Amino acid sequence: MLPDERNLSYLWDMRKYALEITEIAKGISHSKFVENKTIRYAIERLLLIVGEAANHISSEFQAAHPEIEWAQIIGLRNILAHEYGEIKMDKVYLAATKSVPALLERLHPLLPE
Repeated sequence: MLPDERNLSYLWDMRKYALEITEIAKGISHSKFVENKTIRYAIERLLLIVGEAANHISSEFQAAHPEIEWAQIIGLRNILAHEYGEIKMDKVYLAATKSVPALLERLHPLLPE
């Protein structure tokens, strides 16, 4: 299923902000991530934006592309947006350093050059 214009716009947003996450997280150790609030907050905000864009992708497109972990992406967005208590830094760090690069690989074939 090819993305329609609306889905395509959100896919481009997901890609754009996922690339920014990888740029910020590149070479950042877990300990530096934990110590540096600016880096942490920037990555949390960008993950929230990626999740928000994913949340706007049509359910039909999501169902046609199970290779993207839609529920996990949107779930993390919901935690970041609504969990005002302690956010698990380990989970955010792993998302930024492992899950986001994998997401970029899966998004690539869905987006035209």
